[in-house]
Amino acid sequence: MDKFLNKNSDKPVYKFASLALSSSYLPRWGVLAVDLCLASAAFVMSFWAANGIFSYKSSLMNLQLHEQLPIVLFVQLCCFLLFRTYAGVLRFSTFIDTLKVLGAVVTGAILMLALNFTCENVWDYKLLMNSTVVFYMGLCFLLLFSLRVGAKTVFEMLSHKMVNRKRVYIYGADAKGVALAKMLRSDIYTKYKVVGFIDNGEDFKAHDMAGLHVTKLDEKLAKRMKRDMVDGIIIPESKVKELNADKELNNLLEQNINIYTVGDFEEWSDVDDIDTQAFIMTKINSIKIEDLLDRPVINIDTENVRQTIQGKIVMVTGAAGSIGSELVRQIIPYGPEAVILYEMAESPLHDLTLDLKAQFPNQKLVPRIGDVRNEERIEEVMKEYNPTVIYHAAAYKHVPLMEDHPNEAICANVLGSMNMANMAVKYGAERFVMVSTDKAVNPTNVMGCSKRLAEIYVQSLAKQQTKTKFITTRFGNVLGSNGSVIPYFKKQIAAGGPVTVTHPEIIRYFMTIPEACTLVMEASTLGNGGEIFVFDMGKPVKILDLAKNMIRLAGLVPGKDIEIEFTGLRPGEKLFEELLNQKETTLPTQNEKIMVAKVREYEYKQVKKDILELIALAQGNKPFVTVQKMKDIVPEFKSKNSPYERLDKE
Repeated sequence: MDKFLNKNSDKPVYKFASLALSSSYLPRWGVLAVDLCLASAAFVMSFWAANGIFSYKSSLMNLQLHEQLPIVLFVQLCCFLLFRTYAGVLRFSTFIDTLKVLGAVVTGAILMLALNFTCENVWDYKLLMNSTVVFYMGLCFLLLFSLRVGAKTVFEMLSHKMVNRKRVYIYGADAKGVALAKMLRSDIYTKYKVVGFIDNGEDFKAHDMAGLHVTKLDEKLAKRMKRDMVDGIIIPESKVKELNADKELNNLLEQNINIYTVGDFEEWSDVDDIDTQAFIMTKINSIKIEDLLDRPVINIDTENVRQTIQGKIVMVTGAAGSIGSELVRQIIPYGPEAVILYEMAESPLHDLTLDLKAQFPNQKLVPRIGDVRNEERIEEVMKEYNPTVIYHAAAYKHVPLMEDHPNEAICANVLGSMNMANMAVKYGAERFVMVSTDKAVNPTNVMGCSKRLAEIYVQSLAKQQTKTKFITTRFGNVLGSNGSVIPYFKKQIAAGGPVTVTHPEIIRYFMTIPEACTLVMEASTLGNGGEIFVFDMGKPVKILDLAKNMIRLAGLVPGKDIEIEFTGLRPGEKLFEELLNQKETTLPTQNEKIMVAKVREYEYKQVKKDILELIALAQGNKPFVTVQKMKDIVPEFKSKNSPYERLDKE
């Protein structure tokens, strides 16, 4: 705005606007002086009005206008000082300021009438006409109120003309919606101009609120918004869940209507009125893609989780990864004695440690560089700290890369899991929680099969001993994780496109990282060991729809501003993921979002023999032989879009 004003500073209208919109304002003594001038004008007009209407003359009344005026101004000045009417900034006047002005004027009039009554009964002499005082009270308040409303209105009009604002509706025709509208109206730096409210009530009737029209959320809303040139809707975060993501939110996005969210006022209780006007702009953001998944709130038994973690030494492998780091952040509030951050990536581990120390200064953190494939290094850490609970999140997970490097997939995902599981038993860990994937079900790629092999080994080991409870958690894609399509699409959109989708019909299950980790935490408290827990992933999402919505969330039009290209299925990729094998069934748990998969069980001795042979082949750098061995152990592994498909035919 400053650049705009400076650019046009030679024009008188912009000189005035620059002054009006600047951060400076009339000092308190200036406001008081203006108020006294208006009070003088009000009394003069009231004096002549009363005399003209009543032609009142009395032997008790000898003072002339110029003699009465100082008395009135003295009384009114005292009332202005008492009520501090001069303390507010005129352009930011509120209802409280109006009450102060009203109180000052009414109190002044009462004092004048009381003074008149006293003088008449004690000295048989009147200072003022009672009718003049009554006229004065109404006229003075009207002038002072008009000054504040006028200053605020002119200020808002100038600011609106000087700033190119987006016309928006506010979802929620209630007190919070009105408060938000008032804040946006009074903030000259806001990018939004509120032009109405949206009500979703069943007993809706068209009406106005705070001078703005209230419209109904229905199938014709998008058309009305286009007709009224409304650019978007601001929705409080607490109300987002009231809307149907599949119908209402997606329909608005398809109509190229921008949707913004804003935090609830309860979160801003420590911010005063003036600061809030600037603060609020940091709280209005485009709706997140997570809000379009239509996922219900997940509730867990926090007391069970606390009993599992509090006062214990907890180890997280892959601690600097997207899942591992979120697990650590959710573990710490439950009060562990220490958290061991085991990670092979140096820089991410360093950054995570600094971040956690700043966020949780009283928590003991033990960052340790190490590779889960290195049995000696794992034992060194286990022997020194003897963790009670282990969350094993370290893994290779990129499907196309692992299809090209099956030997590395086996070493990281199978050997690494075996090493961690063996050490958990050797050093008496109470619980071992392995993070798996839906790609382990009927695997069509090397990565998914490697995770299934890790599941098989951990599950079979659980039956061979009683020291450690082994728990496997299996879920689908997580939004925003490393390797997720979300950050990939964001980069493509930021670069101007095109956005690449492998197939128009490909679908995936999605869950947010915090949701996935929350369920992992509760699953770790369930069962007797050896179970594979699967999560309710909600409705499957079409990747094409996801790409279109992300483009729309960026304020662009799919196919017009950003093109979408289909590149064909990648090696090992299938159109849809399954959370359970076709032969598997599930059993419920105390959490409706977590189920126990009834899977085929394996004998530990045979599994150990097969796994060791597989690892030996992988370490010998024989990819086709390695993949063939994988298929022998996991017969349901059928390759797709991969050179290993010929092994299935053979």
